[in-house]
Amino acid sequence: MQSATTNIKPHFTDFRSVARALTIVENDLQGTGELLKSLSFTKNAPVIGITGPPGAGKSTLVNALISGLIADSKKIAVLAIDPTSPFNFGSLLGDRIRMAPHFNHPDVFIRSLATRGSLGGLSAKTIEMTDVLRASGFDYILVETVGVGQSEIEIAGLADITLLVLVPESGDEIQNIKSGLMEIADAFIVNKSDRPDADFFVNNLKKIQSNKETQLPVFKTVASKNEGIDQVIQFIQSRSEIKNARKELLLAEKAYQLIQQKRMADVDKKKLQQAIAKALKDPKFNLYEFIGPLTHNTE
Repeated sequence: MQSATTNIKPHFTDFRSVARALTIVENDLQGTGELLKSLSFTKNAPVIGITGPPGAGKSTLVNALISGLIADSKKIAVLAIDPTSPFNFGSLLGDRIRMAPHFNHPDVFIRSLATRGSLGGLSAKTIEMTDVLRASGFDYILVETVGVGQSEIEIAGLADITLLVLVPESGDEIQNIKSGLMEIADAFIVNKSDRPDADFFVNNLKKIQSNKETQLPVFKTVASKNEGIDQVIQFIQSRSEIKNARKELLLAEKAYQLIQQKRMADVDKKKLQQAIAKALKDPKFNLYEFIGPLTHNTE
């Protein structure tokens, strides 16, 4: 007998079915595989990745972008990635609270997703949930990541356009940019640019690109005051019309992460923690001996 969950065909006209489909995929419920395989992408909705360090104002920026995009009669989906506590496995942030003005807007769908211990800022389920949204008839999909270390690199495997959000005090992030983040960003957003040294910081961002053949644009915004948002939206709209030259790279990265997720599916982090707690009672505990059976390739 066919599972009822496999009959769900998420469509923009029904937010409830979209939410239900996302829940099925997020929790890997019965019918997940069939649902994902049945997705069809009739609209070329760009995925906008918004990443950067904590405190850069990413959620406020997303809120401002939503306001600008719906003013142009666009339908927007937002997937806000919340960090997960390593101690209680719960979501630490409520990004949707910052987007409260758009909760009941008929053209805006907002969903939070906990990372659940993912090493970077992206949950292993983010790719699949984003594809559900892509198949649901939205014009733009905004994915806001936690911005902790590897997440900025991970977003390259998901987003068509990646915006790296920084603030004038982001001195340490400059070093990260030099070490590779520039390869995945499509534009820099210097938010809270009404702070001191904003112009100095912007100039530094431009200087570190001086040897590049094509320099990335740098936008100054004060998202809380809706300043500079129009320029960012114009950039997103112009880039959305250009074929993504990294399509093959992005799809390969998505495939890699999906395969990795499937192969790790039988590793329960809570049970792993409990097993380690029990094993630690042995004074001769050795982590490498402990994980040996888990890393053994049985194929």
